[in-house]
Amino acid sequence: MKIKDGFELMTVCDQNIVISHGKQNINFSKVITLNESASLVWNALMGKDFTAQDAANVLTSEYEIDEATALADSEKLINDWVSAGIVE
Repeated sequence: MKIKDGFELMTVCDQNIVISHGKQNINFSKVITLNESASLVWNALMGKDFTAQDAANVLTSEYEIDEATALADSEKLINDWVSAGIVE
């Protein structure tokens, strides 16, 4: 899995927002915001092929969280990103 080209994480008014570049990615009907931990995962994995385990490793290296919880949270996060169309 990989974050699609043309998407970037920006902070606007203290909110972490995924923005798109290029006409093929523009959808003004939704705004994608990420919390602190999701932003951490995004920044760590941007430009890389990754799995849910890779995302879980980012979480366990930064937070006091057990492996099973980190993996479950990472799987949900990635499923949300797939649904939003920002990963391939």
